[in-house]
Amino acid sequence: MKNDLVSIITPIYNAEKFINETIQSVMEQTYENWELILVDDCSTDSSAMLISKFAKQDTRIKYFKLDQNSGAAVARNIGIEKASGQFIAFLDSDDIWVNTKLEIQISFMKENNIAFSFTSYKTIKENGEKSEKSIKVPLTVTYKQLLSNTIIGCLTVIIDKSLVGEFKMPLVRAGQDTATWLSILKNGVIAHGINHPLAYYRLVDGSISHNKFKAVKRTWNIYRNIEKLSLVKSLQNLFLYMVNASYKRVFYY
Repeated sequence: MKNDLVSIITPIYNAEKFINETIQSVMEQTYENWELILVDDCSTDSSAMLISKFAKQDTRIKYFKLDQNSGAAVARNIGIEKASGQFIAFLDSDDIWVNTKLEIQISFMKENNIAFSFTSYKTIKENGEKSEKSIKVPLTVTYKQLLSNTIIGCLTVIIDKSLVGEFKMPLVRAGQDTATWLSILKNGVIAHGINHPLAYYRLVDGSISHNKFKAVKRTWNIYRNIEKLSLVKSLQNLFLYMVNASYKRVFYY
C-alpha cells in the first residue's frame, strides 16, 4: 500500500457517452498522486477504445476487463483488489469531479486523521446542464443515521485503508455502495462530511440508481437480508429513508 496514493475505482459498462468527460475530470485534479482503475464489465460499445487513448497518455490510468458481465459490485471489488493506494475513492463512469476534489478531501482526512469522508455534490443532466443547487451533507454520519438516509454519494466517498482495513462490496446487483458504507460504519467508524460541492452526479433516465421503485426495493433488501434488521426496524428506517429521499429529489434534483 503506497502512502497518500489515491486509487480511484470506476466500473465501466457501455460508457462511451460520458467516459471521456469522467476521465478528464480525474486528469485535471490538482492532487496528482492518484491511479485510476477502470474495470470493464464486458462493454459492447467503444468504451475500451476511448479508455486506451487516455491510458497511452497517462500511465496512472489502468484498464482491466472482466471475462463475463458480472455487475458493478464485482467490478468494484476487482478494482479494490487491484488498488495500490492508501486511499480508495469511487467515481462512476458518467459522473465528474471538481478539479480540487482530491486535494481538499485528502488534506481534510490527513489533518484530522479521518478514515471515511464524503462531500456535498451537485447534479448534471444527460445534456451536460449543471445544477446550481448543492446537495448539502452533515458534518458526521453514524451507522444508525445512515440506515435511514441517502446522503452519502458514492462519487464523493474516500476511505483510508490504513485506518479501516481491507473491505469489499457485497455481491448485490444494486445498492452495494450503501451496504458497504453500513458495514464500515457498523464497526464504529464515523463518516465525516465536507459541506462543499466537489462532484457532479449524472442524472440518467432509466438508470438503476434513478428508478424510485428499485431504490426502495434494494434498500429493503439491505435492511432484511444484509443488515438482518427486524421487520419493525426495517419499516421504521424505510419510512425515514423515503422521506429523506423524497426531500432530496424535490429540492435538489
